[in-house]
Amino acid sequence: MTDISSLLPASVLRNLADKLYEKRKNAALEVEGVVRTLTAAGDHEKISAIINVLTHEFAFSPQANHRKGGLIGLAAATVGLASEAAQHLEQIVPPVLNSFSDQDSRVRYYACEALYNIAKVARGEFIVFFNQIFDALCKLSADSDANVQSAAHLLDRLVKDIVTESDQFSIEEFIPLLRERMNVLNPYVRQFLVGWITVLDSVPDIDMLGFLPDFLDGLFNMLSDSSHEIRQQADSALSEFLQEIKNSPSVDYGRMAEILVLRASSTDEFTRLTSITWMNEFVKLGGDQLVPYYADILGAILPCISDKEEKIRVVARETNEELRAIKAGPTEGFDIGAVLTIARRELSNECEATRIEALHWMAVLLEKHRKEVVLLVLEVHACIARDAPHFRHLVVFLVHHFRMDHSLLEKRGTLILRRLCILLDAERVYRELSTILEGEADLDFASVMVQALNLILLNSSELAELRALIKQSLSNPSGRDLFNALYSSWCHSPMATISLCLLAQAYQHASAVIQSLVEEDINVKFLVQLDKLVRLLETPIFTYLRLQLLDPGRYTWLLKTLYGLLMLLPQQSAAFKILRTRLKTVPAYTFSGELPNISANAIRRTASGNPYAQILSHIPSLPSGSQNVEDGDRNTDISNGTNGINFTMRLQQFEHMQRQHRLHCKSQSQMTRQTRRSNSSGTAQEAQRSDEPRRSSLPADSSRPPSRSSWRS
Repeated sequence: MTDISSLLPASVLRNLADKLYEKRKNAALEVEGVVRTLTAAGDHEKISAIINVLTHEFAFSPQANHRKGGLIGLAAATVGLASEAAQHLEQIVPPVLNSFSDQDSRVRYYACEALYNIAKVARGEFIVFFNQIFDALCKLSADSDANVQSAAHLLDRLVKDIVTESDQFSIEEFIPLLRERMNVLNPYVRQFLVGWITVLDSVPDIDMLGFLPDFLDGLFNMLSDSSHEIRQQADSALSEFLQEIKNSPSVDYGRMAEILVLRASSTDEFTRLTSITWMNEFVKLGGDQLVPYYADILGAILPCISDKEEKIRVVARETNEELRAIKAGPTEGFDIGAVLTIARRELSNECEATRIEALHWMAVLLEKHRKEVVLLVLEVHACIARDAPHFRHLVVFLVHHFRMDHSLLEKRGTLILRRLCILLDAERVYRELSTILEGEADLDFASVMVQALNLILLNSSELAELRALIKQSLSNPSGRDLFNALYSSWCHSPMATISLCLLAQAYQHASAVIQSLVEEDINVKFLVQLDKLVRLLETPIFTYLRLQLLDPGRYTWLLKTLYGLLMLLPQQSAAFKILRTRLKTVPAYTFSGELPNISANAIRRTASGNPYAQILSHIPSLPSGSQNVEDGDRNTDISNGTNGINFTMRLQQFEHMQRQHRLHCKSQSQMTRQTRRSNSSGTAQEAQRSDEPRRSSLPADSSRPPSRSSWRS
């Protein structure tokens, strides 16, 4: 083991711990000379021994003067090592860094001085300690002693010079340290941080823009600092970064947009203005990349439209227009629901300008994404309507809007009602609609609405369970109750009533409904609905009905119903041909070989070519007041109707409703004729008044033949 006394005289060690700076300085020069000699000789073992003594007996000493001597000695040793200092930096630098937290301000000062001299010698090799040095400088920049602060600033400038010229600096390792310090409130630390951000951004080989999201929030936080100088420095740095963003082809707009949105609600006007300005540029530059952040940006922009600062209002309005101009859909990540939620939230804003812009956004969404918006609004209402009182209010609200806007029912009615049946119970929805429509005063609207509901019932896959329940109306109490509930309002439309009966397999009643129709009922609208029904009979929904035609003896009322529909159709219509073709395929026999109450020999083709004349002729006509017996249920006890359905009462209900519709149509026709008559009589009177002056001006001449007007009179 090397004896330190043989390397450093006792006088040198004594002077290193002296209270006088000059003696410590002279001793340090002695240390430098010894280390230089040993370096020339290549004796690094002795150099390590000297550094070890300077560290443990001086730098770590409890006495302040010893610590000061140790620091100046370590710096002198580094100077003596010169170009070979790198291999001893692991011994030299840590004790110096440890002294930065010393309680004695003079020790901290000498630590800055020592590290400055060490850095001047080591230069690029010094970078390996950068994070520890940066952390220490960050603390020293806010030191309570002005001399320490001054020394730290000198060291800071030197370290910056070393970093800018080094190719070993790792920005990836530095950014977490910077991000951790960015929310410090001390003004000196803030100046220190902004200074480093600016310097590193000026280095061409360091991509600070790529890491901007990591410290952007801290820079925005500095914009509200009480110090004008710090606000100015932060604004200058942000302006430089914004310019770089404009010139860069690849920028992470998303992460920064989240920060800007938060800062747009700052209480500081300058921060709000800067964040809104950045968002304005982002919307112009980012375009489609910002689509997923539309809602967040809009949520920040709308309140700023009503800001008390005019500059903020102007930029916010411009940004709002830019947002509306971007065309994007759900496939590009456009979250319609989120944007709609923001617009709805701002409708309750206390400022009128913001509320108006929120309404404009809702109008834009309805125009561009009508279907999606309608569904989202409906989902919100459906969540509220899960409670019984709200449920009825929602259905009444929908019926009212359909009544007031027939185009809504025509264009969006199916979409709305199908979605409502998915979100809420389909049976519950149909029962409530039927209850409301049963007492509807506007008979024309009730008829149209029932026809729409009927088509949805027959077509929609979402209502498959509801159709299955109605099919069991003759055998299932739940199906019977549903049939009775719907029938009352379905009476508004003959074709809807017939469709409901076919779905419920109440074929005898369907035939009775057809027989009850009169001339006034068979109009163009009726024939259009009948055409739709005939085409629906060929769809998979009515497969069971077509299969029942294989047994005409059992389902004779079905056969009579279909022939009744055929007789109502014009022979040249496509629906007539479709239904006639279907009826021609019905077998003229049962697969059991016999018909009820009809001998097999009686089945033969008639002269008209209809093989079912004998079958149909054996169906008894029912006197009014009798109960119906449906197909397939001939042995059922009918004293109280078929499974609780009083079809006679239902037929009377249907006929009563149809009489109301006929009276309504007659009154409408009379009003139309009176209007036309009054208009035509007014026109004739005007013409007569215009002719009278001309007649009075003509002299009487018995030799002239009578004029055309005299013939009319």
